Amino acid sequence: MGVNMEDLTTSVSTITPVYSGAAYLEKLVEEIFQIKVSWENQKAPMRITESIFVVDSAIDNSESILNELKKKYHWVKVITLSKNFGQHPATMAGVLHSSGDWIITLDEDLQHHPKYFQKLFKRVSETSADLVYAKPETVVHQALTRDLPAKTFKKTMSFLTGNKFITEFNSFRLMRGTVARAAASVCSHETYYDIAICWFTNRIHSETFPLVDQRYVALGKSGYSFFKLLSHARRLLVSTQQKYLRVGAWMGFIAVVFSILFGIYVLIQKIINPASVMVQGWTSLFLSIFFWGGVSSILLSLLIEFLGNISLHIQGKPVFFVVDRSHDEILKQYFSASRTE
Repeated sequence: MGVNMEDLTTSVSTITPVYSGAAYLEKLVEEIFQIKVSWENQKAPMRITESIFVVDSAIDNSESILNELKKKYHWVKVITLSKNFGQHPATMAGVLHSSGDWIITLDEDLQHHPKYFQKLFKRVSETSADLVYAKPETVVHQALTRDLPAKTFKKTMSFLTGNKFITEFNSFRLMRGTVARAAASVCSHETYYDIAICWFTNRIHSETFPLVDQRYVALGKSGYSFFKLLSHARRLLVSTQQKYLRVGAWMGFIAVVFSILFGIYVLIQKIINPASVMVQGWTSLFLSIFFWGGVSSILLSLLIEFLGNISLHIQGKPVFFVVDRSHDEILKQYFSASRTE
């Protein structure tokens, strides 16, 4: 290949939150193992050094299955949470227990197949991204009641907050380890993990895959209930810098300007043609409502945005963060050499 393969090593941790994955875990670990062996045989720079499974108060026998798999595969690690905390906290727990230069997070049910790992790394080699999301080619659940609301919500939030990455959010992601752990370390119990990552980097890209939730298609069931999805959406709102609140300030400003300009117009009309103002008192009343209502709207919007900034500060949004991307050259050399073979 023309490169020193001894230097081409970057460790990879995979992280999987587990809630009801008993039917899939053995197959998932076997698929990860196949990729691990394949990379080693190809002398690829990526090395899967650990696969971390976070048992989030599983409702089936997932934990016992994982404990057996841990005996068979030394690189399988099992973390057990004390109760059900949810997918994002479980993911963050896994991230903070990881050691890889790169971290891949994926679901338990093989919706996120390990065969796509290499394509995620190829995307990094092309862009020096800190985060690459797996983007579905089509609808994931193949159910209008699930896919349409989720897609609409993400687009709406992306528009209102000015965060263009929200539409890409997906639990199947490749993250630079330092960025992922830094983001996880500052999260509070209300923080949406993907939003926290956006605090640390804007080198975020996506790669398209044919992702389908086969469990939902086959059984009509998901690991998320309707109320859990609402809680998921609420956490995103709380964690986001809510720039849409400035709309209220602008509306208030427009109301104030309108009241002043219209007041001047009425005053001139009164001076030039007193008879044109037929009803006394109503004009000044409405102008006062517009003026003071606009002022109140401006002050309220500023106050809410100030409180929002305090909330982000409490949640740990950093002033700056330093990242080392010098080792990305390893991936660039590997994929460039692969193309020429």
